Amino acid sequence: MNTLFTVNGRKVRLSLHPGQTLLRVLRDNGYTEVKCGCEEGECGSCTVLLDGEAVPSCQILAMSVRNREITTVKGLMDMDGTSVIPEAFAETGAVQCGFCTPGMVLSSYALLKGNPAPSEEEIKLALDGNICRCTGYIKIIEAVKLAAVRMGKK
Repeated sequence: MNTLFTVNGRKVRLSLHPGQTLLRVLRDNGYTEVKCGCEEGECGSCTVLLDGEAVPSCQILAMSVRNREITTVKGLMDMDGTSVIPEAFAETGAVQCGFCTPGMVLSSYALLKGNPAPSEEEIKLALDGNICRCTGYIKIIEAVKLAAVRMGKK
């Protein structure tokens, strides 16, 4: 069945089967920037923004979000000023294999939109649902701090 969704600011018809998760529907329809990890809501690799809130797309039934705004990391890059976050990740060395990066960037964006000057504890809490097996998180936290400073100057 085909159903209308709003993804990255555009109305699109996506093919799906009833009962499919948002992760499966997005990936099956070409949104491969949404990574598939544990499919249990634990790793954060499938994170998308749902009405601006970072959520694990593997835990959401696609049919339940038809009238809501879904944003992937590619959609985020089309918004004004949002390249600050991935630039900060690259600059601080917070990107290694890159598998967790889309989820980390989206979770960081959701945090910084609601809290432009978060403490280190608030950053850790916002990234709590995102697992990185490469960096040890120190550089990721540094990247979010740097992005916060730069976004505050815009």
